[in-house]
Amino acid sequence: MSTPLLIPRNGVPVVVIDESNFEKLIDQLAKGSGPLAIDAERASGYRYSQRAYLIQIYRKDGGLHLIDPIALKSSKLWDKFNEQFSKYEWVIHASTQDLPCLIEVGLKPELLFDTELGARLAGCERVGLGPLSESLLELQLSKEHSAVDWSTRPLRPEWITYAALDVDILLDIRDAVEKLLIAQSKLSWAQADFAAILNSYQDFNFSDLPKPDRWRRTSGMHKVRDRLTMTIVRDLWLSRDELARELDLAPGRVLGDEAIVDLAVKRPNNLEAVAKLIGRRSRLDPPPFNRWLTALNLALQTPIADQPEYRVRSQNLPPIKIWKEKNPLGYARLTHARAALLELSLQLKVPTENLVTPELVRKICWPQPPALSSEHQSFVKNELVQMGARAWQIEQVTSGIAAALSEIEPVVIAEPVEVAEPEAVEGE
Repeated sequence: MSTPLLIPRNGVPVVVIDESNFEKLIDQLAKGSGPLAIDAERASGYRYSQRAYLIQIYRKDGGLHLIDPIALKSSKLWDKFNEQFSKYEWVIHASTQDLPCLIEVGLKPELLFDTELGARLAGCERVGLGPLSESLLELQLSKEHSAVDWSTRPLRPEWITYAALDVDILLDIRDAVEKLLIAQSKLSWAQADFAAILNSYQDFNFSDLPKPDRWRRTSGMHKVRDRLTMTIVRDLWLSRDELARELDLAPGRVLGDEAIVDLAVKRPNNLEAVAKLIGRRSRLDPPPFNRWLTALNLALQTPIADQPEYRVRSQNLPPIKIWKEKNPLGYARLTHARAALLELSLQLKVPTENLVTPELVRKICWPQPPALSSEHQSFVKNELVQMGARAWQIEQVTSGIAAALSEIEPVVIAEPVEVAEPEAVEGE
């Protein structure tokens, strides 16, 4: 039976919003010992940016602290924080979500313990912070404020309490996860994965600029049948992105994806028709109907040479569903490799995607392997090394994938037995 944890064990601290109190915070943390638990709250779904709107830090004997990075502008103090604490281990839950916004303000750890990833490797069935606190600490965390708008000022007291609780118990979860990893001889695996995460952010340059052609992932693109319609989607998407950036609002709040596609497909020719088509699919008041009509009309004038291609040749491997027809031997190899990895996953109690990235397995199975089966082991190992797999992953998965490369028939999966629907009884 889990015990509800309603407030931090030493109370809720005041949010730091000025340099003087931030310096005091650094001094207090310096008096503590061991790792630092760190968390960040963003305003995903509300704001365009993914910046941190609240940062929570806890250290044993150093206290629990909350920082408003929006109010605190001094980069020198963040540098001072790094000088003091970057050499210590930073404990972050699901670190790949928080590291970008922490790096943006200037926080750069040198050592990491990711409790979510560690729990995955330790075989925990549910790895969210709430479920882990219940299964490992028998403490129940409330998560009803996880999706609130953290850019709101002033922050509500109940939100602040929720945020403080996340780091108040994080070091306890870290210790419990470490014990599981040690008991299963997986601590070195986890440490290698933590180091790989930090290494992937070494040259990270925080930028809100969208990737080229990101507009192609607009929801509802299946309705687009020609290049001109695609041009309209692109131009509306880019216009929306520009406005969303200016207003720092989530693009979907400026104009919904479905509204963009509907505008492109139906092509209204006046403001009234645009307003009727968009309806309530914009949170702006008033919505900039003229902006969307202008973007639409300009897109309609785009010469065909400047219109985007309807289909773009992908550098990625084809979807698995067409392997069976395009590359039947590759499909056979892949099904056997997947089966071997699934069996290994169950044996080690590690999710298959953590044993090895699925894309790496596909890249190994697609081409024709070396003719001699005796060379398959070294071939797989070399491929995994070149593609950046960790040493522990290579050691665990190489033999299973190598064995699959000799297969020429796919794994046969039994079709589920259809159970006849019971006949309806009159009167039901």
